[in-house]
Amino acid sequence: MTGLDDHQNSAGEIRVDICVCTYRREELKATLLSLAKLRLPENCRVRVIVADNDIEPSAKARVALLAPELPFEVRYIHSPSANISLARNACLDASTGDYVAFIDDDETASEEWLAQLLTKARDTNADAVLGPVQATYASDAPQWMSTGDFHSTFPVWVRDEILTGYTCNVLLRRSSAALGSRRFSLALGKTGGEDTQYFSELHEAGGKISFAADAWVFEPVTPGRANFNWLCKRRFRMGQTHGRMLRSRTAGVKRGTQLLLAGAKAKFCMVVALLTAFSATRRNRWFLRGIMHAGAVSGLMGVREIEQYGLGQDAMIPARSDKSRAA
Repeated sequence: MTGLDDHQNSAGEIRVDICVCTYRREELKATLLSLAKLRLPENCRVRVIVADNDIEPSAKARVALLAPELPFEVRYIHSPSANISLARNACLDASTGDYVAFIDDDETASEEWLAQLLTKARDTNADAVLGPVQATYASDAPQWMSTGDFHSTFPVWVRDEILTGYTCNVLLRRSSAALGSRRFSLALGKTGGEDTQYFSELHEAGGKISFAADAWVFEPVTPGRANFNWLCKRRFRMGQTHGRMLRSRTAGVKRGTQLLLAGAKAKFCMVVALLTAFSATRRNRWFLRGIMHAGAVSGLMGVREIEQYGLGQDAMIPARSDKSRAA
């Protein structure tokens, strides 16, 4: 594949740092080995950066063992502790390439993953390019869940535009003015939602977000996530993030209007869930939408957000509206 000359450096290379943030996951091995099989464009040089977010450097030996099996330079960074934003920021700080890509430590990349992201970046001159994440379900997963595919990840368009994004499958152009010194909010590093805030701010700064529909990565749905309670907590937290961001941008009557609207949406979804009770997939989809809107109400009211990362049980921390730009 050719045609990426616009972002080649003086040596004629396109340099990409592929970043993997990890926290005590055995699946990291499969992730790294999938990167070894990537089909790269011409003149593309890749480096892999692994940021270990554990208090102890628990992934160091595993990365050292796997590094010889990858045809790329592999750099290990110990970035404690249990705050995903710390690990992501460490990756951004360590990156020196023309592009930086993120993939999760429980995902595997398709062979064309990186090439598809780079091609879309070239064709659209985007500051960030998202790819799809296809969830894979075990045979014992609930039928309604696998039928409805509740775990796959795709961008959301608003009036033919992508306003925010995610880090489980993304390519960033490091020379972008919208990226600059932007970093992930440490205040959100244990609750989640830090990537939503990061990409929302990127877009507000004039950054363009595109979507590479064929840049697939795959994520197995573990037993701990293949249940309704996990999905409810996930959707509620997503709603909280959206509500918190709305709260930071509105006040007075406008905030009250947003609060009433989110509440009305939550009630509507719950009513439709009752009306579709005969279909588990449709009922649960509407119920989860209602949960998300209820989370938005919570965020608009300033209620503290569920802590998701780095603890054995859910905890709560104060909601914050910190901007995610580095000092």
